[in-house]
Amino acid sequence: MDFDFSWLLLGLPFAFILGWLASRFDLRQLKLENRQAPKAYFRGLNFLLNEQQDQAIDAFIEAVQNDPDTQELHFALGNLFRRRGEYQRAVRVHEHLLGRGDLSRVDRERAQHALAQDFLRAGLLDRAEAALQKLEGTRYENEARLSLLAIYERSREWAQAAAIAQKLDDAEQASYSARRAHHLCEQAAEQLAAGDLAAAAQLLDQAAALAPQSPRPSIEIASLQLRNGDVPAAFATLAALAESAPLALPLYAAMLQQAAVACGRGPEALELLQRRYAASPSIDVLEAIMALGGTPPALQPNLVPDESADSTSNDPRNGYIEHLARQPSLVAAARWLAGETFAHEQFHPPVQKALDQATRPLMRYRCAACGFEAHQYFWHCPGCQAWDSYPPRRVEEL
Repeated sequence: MDFDFSWLLLGLPFAFILGWLASRFDLRQLKLENRQAPKAYFRGLNFLLNEQQDQAIDAFIEAVQNDPDTQELHFALGNLFRRRGEYQRAVRVHEHLLGRGDLSRVDRERAQHALAQDFLRAGLLDRAEAALQKLEGTRYENEARLSLLAIYERSREWAQAAAIAQKLDDAEQASYSARRAHHLCEQAAEQLAAGDLAAAAQLLDQAAALAPQSPRPSIEIASLQLRNGDVPAAFATLAALAESAPLALPLYAAMLQQAAVACGRGPEALELLQRRYAASPSIDVLEAIMALGGTPPALQPNLVPDESADSTSNDPRNGYIEHLARQPSLVAAARWLAGETFAHEQFHPPVQKALDQATRPLMRYRCAACGFEAHQYFWHCPGCQAWDSYPPRRVEEL
């Protein structure tokens, strides 16, 4: 049977027309999708600028669906999820990016950094730590180390914090010597709690050598010396600290007074405390002076009763009066009134109780970074995690 080639010749033009129509349809569809993708993207940007995050997320999701290969859309969408607190969705977006084989090294590092930020904001510190460690050797290395340092300090892993601070110090972008000294002091406190006094002393010596301008190592060393019964050494440590760090004297004035009494060097300590008090009055330094039987240097001598007037001239509470001449202090006034006798003495106890309650908040310390107040002095603020953010003076004296 012979094949009729005329049918083939007639079918060729028809097949060409069908192919041309199909290609035109594909091109039109592609152009339509390309027009829709940037349109959704710019619509999302407009929503974002107008702080309409819900609508912006919907627009970016539409843009990603139209163009799933665009990394910038994924980054924008992931960051939006994180800002809204939808950390699981942000993690999924950034993990999807990391799972792509065609991602460039720069974008992979960026996605890894974004994923670490997702875990940090979500409070998943273990997963954040693992993600941040993968950024070692990248352009995000320094930022990752700072985040790791914050994690270790928050979780009180002082050895790891010290190692990270050492790396940051070695990078010479900023000095972390004072912070590293704090880490050593924290490790020393752990050794003291475990009963290893020798290890604690060694760590404190390292801290003092690392940050000689910081008062904490010397205060901790003096405390350890008192604990070991080496009172003269403790007094010498604190006396030297009073010369090198006089502004921190209110923190250790009571310890200095106790050490001076124990080793028989009260007059020397009294002269030192009076000299520092004259330069910077403080209720803590004042009470250390009064505990040594002295009074602050007279600013207005006529305020203190003359010795021939009555027997109250030697009252140590006169120090509070002299303090009031230097600066108004409700604390000093309340403590002076506590020892006074009044015509209506039966009303004194409730009045004194009210005064004591009113002055209690004034005896707190306040963080200069976040305003967190506490009766105890903190080297590391429990509120904002800042170091050395507490002035060594009470709220009333700020």
